[in-house]
Amino acid sequence: MTHLITTTSELLKIRNELKLERSDSVGFVPTMGNLHAGHISLVEESLRKNSETFVSIFVNPKQFAPHEDFNKYPRTLESDLALINRLNSKKPVYVYAPSNPLEVFPENYFTQIYVREITQKLCGKTRPTHFEGVTTVVYRLFNLIKPHQSYFGLKDYQQYLVIKKMVADLGLDIKVHGMPIVRESSGLALSSRNTFLSADGKVKALTLSKNIQKLIEILKNRSLSEAQSLAKSIVAEDKTWDYLEILEANELQIPNSSTKKFVVAGAYFVENTRLIDNQLITVE
Repeated sequence: MTHLITTTSELLKIRNELKLERSDSVGFVPTMGNLHAGHISLVEESLRKNSETFVSIFVNPKQFAPHEDFNKYPRTLESDLALINRLNSKKPVYVYAPSNPLEVFPENYFTQIYVREITQKLCGKTRPTHFEGVTTVVYRLFNLIKPHQSYFGLKDYQQYLVIKKMVADLGLDIKVHGMPIVRESSGLALSSRNTFLSADGKVKALTLSKNIQKLIEILKNRSLSEAQSLAKSIVAEDKTWDYLEILEANELQIPNSSTKKFVVAGAYFVENTRLIDNQLITVE
């Protein structure tokens, strides 16, 4: 059962009227829509673990730079709702899809939430205002929905860490869950931006996951220094990489000989579409 909510006043009314027992919890899945199986896995987890589930569908203007793809980002509300309805859950799913950005950010909304350090690496190098937009909208949605649990896909691993840091620093009583990446059979990570790719583009996009996997194998079986050297040479030889890096997984620091948990993360351009992916690995 899906309940579509298009205004903030209606959202607040529904949230305030929920009759929650002490053991009940509210789960929240923030999305920008154009839903796929990865998003649905987050909704399913929330339905399993919570008495109430909210999903937001909002293409957030604050996380796009002027030259980026805000205007062409796919908006597919009707098919998104159909996908959620197919879950056939006995529990309701409240879908907050504001009809106007002013529902989320009213006029003269000047407040911004900015997490330093961790946002200045990887995607933050070439998208310096991106995470400020992400944290601002997520904090705003947290404030409106007041969830106990929130669910984020680990394809956007840096985003997951940034949200966790924001929640910890601001003392928000919200558990942030990182959920596994869902992939096509080819290994391509599901992404709303995959819809921009041609058939040939999808094949070319496998350069991202294949090279990440190659570095993972070297980390497992050889050495960090050899993997770092290969990552640098891969990027040097193919200028369509935004980055391909090996970092310590908890705070995205430069790894050293004592590092055990790594993230291998990459961003790659295919047919003018920027794709990201990563894999985590623990080396004993």
